[in-house]
Amino acid sequence: MMDADALRAMQAPYKDKYKNDPDAAVITLKAHGSIDESKIACKVETGRALAIAGLHPATGGSGAELCSGDMLLEALVACAGVTLKAVATALAIPLKAGVVRAEGDLDFRGTLGVDREAPVGFREIRLTFDLDTDAPQDKIDALIKLTERYCVIFQTLNKPPKLALTVSRS
Repeated sequence: MMDADALRAMQAPYKDKYKNDPDAAVITLKAHGSIDESKIACKVETGRALAIAGLHPATGGSGAELCSGDMLLEALVACAGVTLKAVATALAIPLKAGVVRAEGDLDFRGTLGVDREAPVGFREIRLTFDLDTDAPQDKIDALIKLTERYCVIFQTLNKPPKLALTVSRS
């Protein structure tokens, strides 16, 4: 089991490297997908498996493929869970167990073009932690504050980055 000292030791060389060479800390993450020729789907290579995303049943999809909205919430849960566990470890906050949940509200009129006033995308996302811990409330408050601060997906959704879209023809 990893404790605060082991976590600090594991991360120390990276922190030192990034302090001395800030450019080394900027890493471009990539994702790749292929449009399916036979159905409305996109095959996304995750590095571990092939994920096939398709239309949500509320937009006519069969439900057999993954919904990209669900995948976004799953990424938030994964990032928040890992961040929370790392922060708890660093602060020596004992967690017996924990569950991370994300849910978001979508108005499918927007993505289907039914109502131009309806937003396309989530209008609200809620992130919930159910924690089994004996830690005092002030420690839990610090844990959640730091998890929110350091969770990449949470911060990306909270403060959207500049987006660019390009097209090339093959």
